[in-house]
Formats: sequence, C-alpha cells, structure tokens
Amino acid sequence: MKIIAMIPARYSASRFPGKLMKDLGGKSVILRTYEAALDTKLFEAVYVVTDSEIIQENISNAGGAVIMSVAEHQCGSDRIAEAVAHLDVDIVINVQGDEPFIDKVSLSKLIAVFKNDTGKKIDLASLKVQITAKEEIENPNNVKVITDINNLAIYFSRSVIPYHRDEDVVVKYYKHKGVYAFRKQALLDFHKTPMTPLEASEKIEAIRYQELGKKIKMVETTIESIGIDTPEDLEKAKKYLNLLQ
Repeated sequence: MKIIAMIPARYSASRFPGKLMKDLGGKSVILRTYEAALDTKLFEAVYVVTDSEIIQENISNAGGAVIMSVAEHQCGSDRIAEAVAHLDVDIVINVQGDEPFIDKVSLSKLIAVFKNDTGKKIDLASLKVQITAKEEIENPNNVKVITDINNLAIYFSRSVIPYHRDEDVVVKYYKHKGVYAFRKQALLDFHKTPMTPLEASEKIEAIRYQELGKKIKMVETTIESIGIDTPEDLEKAKKYLNLLQ
C-alpha cells in the first residue's frame, strides 16, 4: 500500500492573505508544514500542490517536492485530485498547509483505518474532536459531524446536530477536523462530479463524497491542532515554536 501526503497550498486567503508565506521562526509557514510532514516518516512521498509561483519557489529552493496546479480549483480535494491523477498511489493524506505542527498520532490513526480495511469498503477517513462549550457547538464556522455505531459519518453540518430534544438523554457533539485520508479513486470520483446540492447549501466538501455514496470513517482524536487562520494565530504559533526549541 503506497501512502503519500499532499499539502494543497493557495497564496490567497480571505481572512489572512499570504498566510502560508508568513515567517515562522525563520521559515515560511508552508515550509514548516512540509518539513513536519516529512519528519513524521509516515509517507513514501510528500508534495506541496499549489498554483502560486511564490510558494513553488519557496519549497523548491528548500529542496522540496512541488506540483503546480494547471486548472482553477474551488477546494483542496479538486486540487489534490488533479495532482494524483497520474501518480501510482493507493492512499492520499490531505495535510493542511496552515498547520505546521503535525499531529503524527492522529495521522497514524487515519492510516490504520485503511490498513485494517482488508475488504476496501472505506473510501475516506477523517478526524473528529468532541466539543462541549455552547459557543463552539453553535458556531457555524465549526462543522459538526454525526456518525453511526460503526463511526461511519451520517452527515456533516454547520447547524447544531444532533438536535437535543430530550434533556434527559446524554448527547455528545463532535467537530469535524478537515484532515482527510482518501483512496485515490474516491478523489477522482469527487473531481469529475459537479458540486452537489447539499454541499452547495452547507459549503462542506465532505458532503459531496456522501452524496456520491462514499463511506467516510471518522476517527476520534483529543488533540486540537494549531491552525493559522489569523495574525493572532500566527503569534500563538511563534510562541509555541519557541517552547519547542
């Protein structure tokens, strides 16, 4: 089983333009993410996939592997699908470019899903983390996920799911972490299918996989990653890096 990591990287970002090229302890955010993915030693290869010449030059100058996107893409799955179309690979891990402190433990759990899936019934694996604060549960920026008894995803939503009608029943809420592991064919099927109705409504790409009938195995993690979405997040990341060094 050949397992690789793909790091989709756009230079533009609505909330924090150019964030992947911001300095983090003497290196760009995207370069630190790339090197962290390599350091896990979980993958046979790691690639940054981008349409930005600035990012391409930064990674290439450091000796890294870059694939330049040809087409315009609306989401990371499409960008990765184009990149892997002609690669000999079985499993593709989508590593977020703005998370330079890779959670190796959680990534290992995602890989284990496919190693244990001898019948090849699982198309994707992804992460969920329990949330308890009311403001987190009700925040539409936090995508929630519900699963069946086998931890297969039933639905993803920006709304509060499940609805807690009976207060005597204990309900757990889970936030979806956008780290995916794909079988190559699932990516290709996604890429050739236009945006589906529920996906368009919620603006959650995982829903397109579900509308295509793909099975998504959810893996619970207790580790909250350090993503860089704002200048404030970058300052937190710098402080965290100083603690590690």
